[in-house]
Amino acid sequence: MISTIAITTAPINYQRLVEEVRTPAAGAVVLFLGTVRELTAGKQTLSLVYEAYTEMAQKQMAAIAEEAATRWPIAKLAAVHRIGPLGLGEVAVAVALSTPHRAAAYEANTWIMEAIKARVPIWKQEHWADGTTEWQHPSS
Repeated sequence: MISTIAITTAPINYQRLVEEVRTPAAGAVVLFLGTVRELTAGKQTLSLVYEAYTEMAQKQMAAIAEEAATRWPIAKLAAVHRIGPLGLGEVAVAVALSTPHRAAAYEANTWIMEAIKARVPIWKQEHWADGTTEWQHPSS
């Protein structure tokens, strides 16, 4: 049921994740992509750098996936978070899953993303156009 849970420095192949979670047992497939946006609180972002306590981050992501599987009828699930430097528009996180019906797929995907942001030890450093930088935990 849980196919891929990973922390990576490589670009995320979200098309592959979607294909991993597709199954005849599920009528709904949902993909969430978190991408690097240009404006945050009115400040222009040039790039982000993500850092993680990789082993713990991967364990927490797996625990979140397993907990989600007890709450929703998830047929298959894949989640990947990228670390290292990312430019505008690049994918920082992808969560793909399938369920028999769409309501459960949307609910599960939303819950998983909120749990990742709150519980997984990954931090980001914003690089602003004015030359400043700022570290923050993604849940802040």
